[in-house]
Amino acid sequence: MKVLKFGGTSVGSSNSIKNVKSIIQSIDGQKIIVLSAMSGVTNLLVEISDNIHLGNQTDLIRLEESLKNKHLELVETLIPQSEIRSVVLQGLEKLFAEFHLLIHGEFSENSANQILIFGETLSTYIFNEYLRSCNIASILLNAKKFMFVGNLENPDTAKINQHLQPFLKNISEDAIYITQGFVRIDKFNRISTLKRGGSDYTATIIGAAIDAEEVQIWTDIDGFHNNDPRYVANTHPLSNLSFEEAAELAYFGAKILHPQTISPVIEKHIPIYLKNTFTPELHGTKISSEIHSKGLKAISAKDGITAIKIKSNRMLMAHGFLKKIFEIFDFHETAIDMITTSEIAISLTIDDTKNLDLILNDLEEFGEITVEMEHSIICIVGEGLIEDANTYKLFEILNEIPVRMISYGGSLNNVSILVASENKVFALKALHQKLFSSKPVAIGLKF
Repeated sequence: MKVLKFGGTSVGSSNSIKNVKSIIQSIDGQKIIVLSAMSGVTNLLVEISDNIHLGNQTDLIRLEESLKNKHLELVETLIPQSEIRSVVLQGLEKLFAEFHLLIHGEFSENSANQILIFGETLSTYIFNEYLRSCNIASILLNAKKFMFVGNLENPDTAKINQHLQPFLKNISEDAIYITQGFVRIDKFNRISTLKRGGSDYTATIIGAAIDAEEVQIWTDIDGFHNNDPRYVANTHPLSNLSFEEAAELAYFGAKILHPQTISPVIEKHIPIYLKNTFTPELHGTKISSEIHSKGLKAISAKDGITAIKIKSNRMLMAHGFLKKIFEIFDFHETAIDMITTSEIAISLTIDDTKNLDLILNDLEEFGEITVEMEHSIICIVGEGLIEDANTYKLFEILNEIPVRMISYGGSLNNVSILVASENKVFALKALHQKLFSSKPVAIGLKF
């Protein structure tokens, strides 16, 4: 069995959904289809939740109507048969009646999560009905019945398999199952989410749970590029990446893949294919345990980074000093991305600042604290990259841009540098030119 995930742009219009149908039909064997909400819908649902919290009824009614019209119009253009369309619209009206009661009822964390996952409920319902209108047999699965993910970092795929298998009763060689991405049931049996972009993660969790042949992630870009095409010209997709390379790129900012996507399938050696819904004939990127080549592969960047420096003469030769520092971040459930040390100082970075004030308050007893916000981590990735003959060129960036931190060694296939976010685009372009291109590119630096 294969698992195919389609993102928001892939189900964002009637023409896109028709593309998805064609792709599914072209792939042999049993398939579980994981769908995101239509593009823009989750943002709309966040806005609805915010307006409930603020008690803004006028905007709430407007947003509810906008959400409803978006999906009603989709059905009108997607299903030409009037009798079938009428039945589908009735089912959609029922879903929106339930949603109306939800958003106008008592507001809580639980209801907020139910609101956030409504986009996936809508997209899977409409897509399943569309396939049926095309005489394509499909089975709609409710992710809330089997996506028991109590630990976001380490999902229990055996438990998910136990709950999922009873629903996979169709023994047809080409059975098509459809389910919602993003949705999970937490350790308290409450409806929750896998966080934004989590439909990729849904796909690999399911893939690992059922020992899938492969997982396909379909989006609107033709695989991992060797740099960010939004900022850098002349990038190209990579045909193959190792699990470790892809995990580093995803964690450090590559938008094509949710950061946790890789982890469920590594031990089972289940390959992931990144493909473009709108150009399905292109190869895309295969992510697997295979290493096709070594050396420099790609660059990605992660924004929203805060650098914290703890300077203290007490640190010199002090046993247990680092342990105490790390315990503060652990207590406040804040992950550290990069870290460098000297005799009297530690510099580290975080991307989650919700507990920053509490962290700084706890750190004050250890020395002088300096905080620098609005930074970006730029990650240069490749298996055995330090052995690449061109790797030295990345350090030439020190002649052209103020670099706050450099980190290597935690992973042998990643060198990370920290720069002010206003210099990120310059750094991406300059590194691309030095490492991948002999042609000059237009760059601009801010000091």
